[in-house]
Amino acid sequence: MARRGEALREHILDTAKVAFLETGFERTSMDAIALRAGTSKRSLYAHFPTKDALFLAVVARTRALFAERMGIPADYADEPTEAAVRYCGRFVQLLRWSSVGKMARLGIAEADRLPDLAAGLFDVLFGVTTSNLAAHLEGGSGLATDQAEAVANQLIGLAVHPVLPRLLFGVDPLTEEVPDRARLASDVDLDRIRRLVHLSVSAAT
Repeated sequence: MARRGEALREHILDTAKVAFLETGFERTSMDAIALRAGTSKRSLYAHFPTKDALFLAVVARTRALFAERMGIPADYADEPTEAAVRYCGRFVQLLRWSSVGKMARLGIAEADRLPDLAAGLFDVLFGVTTSNLAAHLEGGSGLATDQAEAVANQLIGLAVHPVLPRLLFGVDPLTEEVPDRARLASDVDLDRIRRLVHLSVSAAT
């Protein structure tokens, strides 16, 4: 059965995301996306009048899906500090997934030519995560808003190093399998992140 309406739109977005990750924004044509999606150019342009509009919609969908996979710190543990630890760990875990790691690489690759596009991708990955962590630290650790934001930014930076640069440069391979939250403790060094959280929060208080 042919896809129509919202089902077709979501199929186009999922197809376009894969195409952008594989060949980059500039080298991906609307013709190629229509062909991969198994739809006509007319249908494609009816949903997305320009490639820019299509990419913005891909970013918005990716943001929603990534936020859903991350959740919020309170989803991970009842104790506020441990919740922050596991939330940071989940972020590190997801960075190893090819869908997320390639998104980061795409943002870097397009940063010079398309800074707004790169900024949007950065916000998808780091903006959502840092904002949620800052709100958690403010409520759970009693930090002032500016302190919570500073600690959240520091923690995310410390947590992803050296995992993220090693993935970006291809030193470590990305995984094709969606990271399972149930394997968090075996996939990520939570003890290291736990020490970072305690040090950062203690220094701020």
